[in-house]
Amino acid sequence: MTMDRVFIEDLRIQTVIGIFDWEREITQTISIDLQMAFDISRAAESDDIVDTLDYKAVSKRLIQFVEASEFQLVEALAGHCARIVLDEFPVSWLRLKLSKPGAVRGSSAVGVIIERGKT
Repeated sequence: MTMDRVFIEDLRIQTVIGIFDWEREITQTISIDLQMAFDISRAAESDDIVDTLDYKAVSKRLIQFVEASEFQLVEALAGHCARIVLDEFPVSWLRLKLSKPGAVRGSSAVGVIIERGKT
């Protein structure tokens, strides 16, 4: 198993998320931190984008999905985001942190951290 990780940190996306009626009427910011297992040794030798995991493509795909979504729970949104990355990109394992900034008074953010691997 590779120990290399490609990461995306604090990817902020506007979406409809939440269980309360008022949350269904507005968009809120969510933040995604993502670590993805990917062997970067070929890219380290070639210095060529075709040999690595394109984190811009991963980010664009997540932005497109999250902006169009209307989940109630951060757990559901996180699970779907993880499935997209594992299904559509050459990633064998990931750790995804999905935060909802300002959701609870007195905290900077709340959310979930999940780890998933290819089955």
